[in-house]
Amino acid sequence: MEKKQYSVEAIQNGTVIDHIPAGKGLAILRQFKLLHYGSAVTVGFNLPSKTQGSKDIIKITGVWLDDTAANRLALFAPEAVVNVIEDFKVVSKRHLTMPSEISEVFRCPNTNCASHGEPVKSRFYVRTKNAQTRLKCHYCEKTFSRESVAEA
Repeated sequence: MEKKQYSVEAIQNGTVIDHIPAGKGLAILRQFKLLHYGSAVTVGFNLPSKTQGSKDIIKITGVWLDDTAANRLALFAPEAVVNVIEDFKVVSKRHLTMPSEISEVFRCPNTNCASHGEPVKSRFYVRTKNAQTRLKCHYCEKTFSRESVAEA
């Protein structure tokens, strides 16, 4: 029997975020502050993928994402899968669901928005139409494409 050779080393216990679109891994590391836990983090960029051509992958030891955090990932990588690892085995796979609302993740691009001059937390309503993710600002009520909204 032939032994598989993996590009990124297996972890004993923790979380693997797989099927991240190539080039999005760094944004996810930053947004979710995955380096702040003090745990070992392994990242693979532009790895071969049968379904995507190429992908990024993040493995973090001793950290598990709750449903809310995992579903926030959908705004960066809707097709990503969050795997829970115990004793080197995948014990559960979580496919992501787009949240209906998101706070403190993005900054409103409208410079006249109240969120720029007031001590309020950013807040957007998430809508998906024709496979396009749109974010509607709670304060100025303007709607923007996901790509045009910068991370906070």
